[in-house]
Amino acid sequence: MPPLPDISTANALPGREGEPTPVLVPALTIASHPVSRRVGERLLLSALASGRAVEVSRNEPFFLRPGQALGAHLSDPCVSRRPLVFSPGADGGVRVDPGPSRQTAVAGRTLEAPWEFSAEQVAAGVPLELAGRVVLMLHQADPTMRDAAEALGMVGTSVGLQRVRRLVEQVADLDVPVLIRGETGSGKELIARALHARSPRKDKPFVSVNLGAIPRELAAAELFGARKGAFTGAVRDQEGFMQAAHGGTLFLDEVGEAPPEVQVMLLRVLETGEVFRVGDRAPFSVDVRLVAATDAALEQRIQDGRFKAPLLHRLAGFSIRVPPLRERREDIGPLFHHFARKELETLGEARRLEPEDALAEPWLPVALAVRLLGHDWPGNIRQLRNVARQLVIGGRGRARLEMDAQLEQELAPVASVLPGGPAPAAPSPRRKPADIPEEELLATLRACEWDFQAAADRLGIHRTSIYHRIERGTLLRTAGELGVEELTRCHRECGGDLDAMVRRLEVSRRALGRRLKELGLRSTSE
Repeated sequence: MPPLPDISTANALPGREGEPTPVLVPALTIASHPVSRRVGERLLLSALASGRAVEVSRNEPFFLRPGQALGAHLSDPCVSRRPLVFSPGADGGVRVDPGPSRQTAVAGRTLEAPWEFSAEQVAAGVPLELAGRVVLMLHQADPTMRDAAEALGMVGTSVGLQRVRRLVEQVADLDVPVLIRGETGSGKELIARALHARSPRKDKPFVSVNLGAIPRELAAAELFGARKGAFTGAVRDQEGFMQAAHGGTLFLDEVGEAPPEVQVMLLRVLETGEVFRVGDRAPFSVDVRLVAATDAALEQRIQDGRFKAPLLHRLAGFSIRVPPLRERREDIGPLFHHFARKELETLGEARRLEPEDALAEPWLPVALAVRLLGHDWPGNIRQLRNVARQLVIGGRGRARLEMDAQLEQELAPVASVLPGGPAPAAPSPRRKPADIPEEELLATLRACEWDFQAAADRLGIHRTSIYHRIERGTLLRTAGELGVEELTRCHRECGGDLDAMVRRLEVSRRALGRRLKELGLRSTSE
């Protein structure tokens, strides 16, 4: 077989200054295994670049966790000793020969003869099922990677996540603003916290503010503070988030939702370090590092007159793009097991991840694992975490995980890349908020226990659209609309239980918690 051709710069990961640019190679990552701790271990198929084949069986070769020197073979007693052979394909593709065992499947279809996966398919990730028990993800990897799988608090070893970690390390100690761009639920706040934790400000406050969750008329006062009497309801001097973050880091999530007057004030802070409280005539200085995040196309908003170009230029002193989960499918298996382990430990059932019987059916069935790997995850990591929780709690006390009807509908079946496989399922379209009946919105919020992000993910809309629908509707209200008397009475009758208050008042849990703090009322479940 001829050697693999050179991989284009689109498949190369920029190296640090003075270092050669690493070239990506095909790799196999364990995405599912009866023994959970094996998930995330990897085998580089570097030999393919030299025209040589790589054989994978039960007993060879070793899979290693990135950053570690010791590894182990697949070991599962049901995986065949007869090897699955990987060899170079045309134009950077990978040829897979299942051999006589016929234990390999792709999206539920048995691989009965050698099959070649294109370079594009390998780049997107191909899940290979072995003996109905182990799932290997065929993908591209950086052979120079040495980061631990959970470095900087981020789970995964994909090329995209490596790039994020590298950028965080490069800018963390510099006092410049950072703009984090990525889809909803992709982990932008986690990156902001990593920037803070590795900065000289790490021992100072980290204050996180979601601008999309603050009523527009209160945004300026919430951010910059207000003097007593500056507006109706300002019964005392109010400290803003800027003052609370003095000396540390202020994380502004959904910065694209900032009202125009707030944009002007933010620009002044970035240019002069000065803040005007609402109702004040004299500014005061603050020492704050701003880290902003958005999933919006700010450039388009500038063209539409909804965002100020100078503010974007100031915020983007350094930019980090967070890849969506569908662009790093090799991280889905490790992430799912990371979340599942946390839930199982809470339930006292972590033993399910380390079976005593080597021949027992896997706790995570292969078909379900492949469904997880093939889903596009519009809600990204947050959605995956919620699905893991749903599966674990729904499978409490059971030997294996099972999907309920809701998840069966949510996780679209994986389309086969083999001839005769099922037709690809159409991706779930993003819905127009105006097309969602208010009754459906109310029912979804109740089902999601007033977690607005979870409800937005389920409805296929942006979270801020829920606030806009509430403002225009008649069945729902915001926490800001609740009167002091009603809040105080409900707090007393519920014994300060925030969850009970949310169920009774039917408002956002986060916003209600903030209102209670403003009124000096303590909650027992915050």
